[in-house]
Amino acid sequence: MRKAQVGLALGGGAARGLAHIGVLEVLIEAGFEPDVVAGTSIGAVAGGYYAAGQLGDLKSFAREMTMRKLIRYLDVNLAGSSLVSGKRLEKTLASHIGDLHIEELPKKFAAIATELGTGQEVWLTKGSLAAALRASYALPGIFKPVRIGGRWLMDGALVNPVPVTAARAMGANFVIAVTLHSGHYVRNTLFPIEAEASFDQPTERTDVDERARRSRFALVRRQMWGGGGRKRDRDASPGIPRVVLEAFNITQNRIARSRLAGDPPDATIQVHLDGIGLFDFHKAEFAIEQGRLAAQRYLASLRREGVERPSISA
Repeated sequence: MRKAQVGLALGGGAARGLAHIGVLEVLIEAGFEPDVVAGTSIGAVAGGYYAAGQLGDLKSFAREMTMRKLIRYLDVNLAGSSLVSGKRLEKTLASHIGDLHIEELPKKFAAIATELGTGQEVWLTKGSLAAALRASYALPGIFKPVRIGGRWLMDGALVNPVPVTAARAMGANFVIAVTLHSGHYVRNTLFPIEAEASFDQPTERTDVDERARRSRFALVRRQMWGGGGRKRDRDASPGIPRVVLEAFNITQNRIARSRLAGDPPDATIQVHLDGIGLFDFHKAEFAIEQGRLAAQRYLASLRREGVERPSISA
């Protein structure tokens, strides 16, 4: 028997994907470091930082994020193919990663992207790490596509939300999939709801100071979260980015079920993230801790079976 080449397939999920940081931390602490990582969208970002040995930089960046800082990163793009140009975030990630190339990383890594137009799945396994991450999280309608190798590329979750196949293709013979769920999608989406069609009365806010209405922070917050982002505004109409992201997330969950059924991982770390929305990047501490707890539960189940690290026949 010899040690297996452990692969990690990190799924997408916007802010919920910060849980990948906690998962990776626990695996590293337990001496269970993945040899191969394939990631989609935010999973590509976490996996890329890990493969580059810079997971701590990503954690520090995430923990310092506040709602106000998040909005500063959303450089609104009114003339183009997206709501956000993404240049500010791109520069920040590039400042961490520099000009690293994927083939030079100490760990095998692939970022998953989707070709605009053809829908072709693209595995970015060579070249600029920063460019690969940018392409993999280019959520349609939110971030503009990235042109690489003559192709316009966008978020890989459109075709492969949890890239088990890519991890296997890179040599992993024991693949752990990390999936991110908010709970209600897992339980309810396979069961239709019968309802009577009638328009609800729109909720209008009358308690907002006029100066706050005019501030950039308030305007962008309402555009992002709808209403104003507060609990009392949940009945107000959602903002455009939230509609796009939620619709994308529903599709991603359905595709992930299908892909994982066709090519199941050897193990799954399922992180439950009730209470954190897709735009809640300011809740990094909570997401990271939930990732840690999920990984600890997985390792505890291995220990109960007397396994320290998966092995395969020589």
